[in-house]
Amino acid sequence: MIDWSRVAELREEIGADDFGEVVEIFLEEVQSEIDALRGDVAPGNLEDKLHFLKGSALNLGFREFSDLCQSGEAAAGAGRMDLIDMQATVASFDRSKAEFVSGMDRLNTA
Repeated sequence: MIDWSRVAELREEIGADDFGEVVEIFLEEVQSEIDALRGDVAPGNLEDKLHFLKGSALNLGFREFSDLCQSGEAAAGAGRMDLIDMQATVASFDRSKAEFVSGMDRLNTA
């Protein structure tokens, strides 16, 4: 679900001191978009929202969530909204976030 090697790589690139702030900003921005997806999203905006989420997820190692966003983005781009399982996508983010936060707690205390 989480690509921990990507997380470690990003932490090394940014530096341990700034990493927490970057994670906080990421989670706030993505959570805002996820909250919007829980409601009604205009089909014309969905492809762009999923593209943003995919890129953000890749940056922080949310592999499964990124894959679902990529599939949804492609489906939205093809006009196939019926192929997008938004409930599964949002649920994947929720699970990924929980695993990430738990893993970060362990990483920070190590």
